[in-house]
Amino acid sequence: MNRSPLRQLTPLEPIVHLIESAGFLDAPAKAVGRTIRGALTGTAKDALSGTWLGHALHPMLTDVVIGSFTSASMLDLLSGEDGAEESERLIMLGIAAYGPTALSGLNDWADAEVVDDGVRRAGIVHATVNATALSLYGASLVARRRGARSTGVLLGAAGAGVLMAGGYLGGYLSLTKGVGPDQTVFDPGPTDWTPAADPSQLADGKPTRVIVRDTPVLLLKDGELIFAIHDRCSHRGCSLSEGQVEGDEIVCACHGSRYDRRDGSLRGGPATAAQPAFQVRHRDGVLEVRRLSPGTE
Repeated sequence: MNRSPLRQLTPLEPIVHLIESAGFLDAPAKAVGRTIRGALTGTAKDALSGTWLGHALHPMLTDVVIGSFTSASMLDLLSGEDGAEESERLIMLGIAAYGPTALSGLNDWADAEVVDDGVRRAGIVHATVNATALSLYGASLVARRRGARSTGVLLGAAGAGVLMAGGYLGGYLSLTKGVGPDQTVFDPGPTDWTPAADPSQLADGKPTRVIVRDTPVLLLKDGELIFAIHDRCSHRGCSLSEGQVEGDEIVCACHGSRYDRRDGSLRGGPATAAQPAFQVRHRDGVLEVRRLSPGTE
């Protein structure tokens, strides 16, 4: 009998698993999360979330910080004294970009840490590691300015190593734990007409959650009209049927993102993506839905 070989762990995975099991991180992480959620609201939160951009802001800003710092270290390695001035400028650019980058990342993390212990613990370590890298590059810049360039180069190299560890954790949070991506992207719903519900299930003005081929769909009856959008909030995956209806908007109960009940379009952050929407029809006493898409009639 053939057996599939066990997947080999990458060198850093055991460390990540150790971090995720570190319960002592919960107390400080929860305190930071509460502070961030209390401080970042309204327009500031939408700006840091990337609502205006159409996707999360944090990944774009990390490229500036990581690119500036590591480019400075590469210049130290490849150009020596000839690149000394440019290295300093790159370090200054990285330091300047660090503030908004860290704030946008903390904003994203604070909305996710309340529902996932692994995200809470890995995120607070990610932030601490990145802050350590910032300190090392800051010390490197000071040393260079004081004429101790060799010390500055060594501090920068140490900062680059620490920064790569922070980047690994950041990638893990985004790509493995799903902090940031649209929560509906891999489950947009059926494109053909599919039975969804008995019309008698629906109470006028009250959002109702149904499952259509494993896809959660929010149905909303308003007189003779019935609206349908994806029930899993694109922001952090909360059920929109637990939220409120305000005019033509569905307001997420978790973080306040707003979606148009008619077509799922985004009306307010911190979400950055619209909700998949569905057409609805009555057929043989059953409500059927299919996903709205370009060319659908």
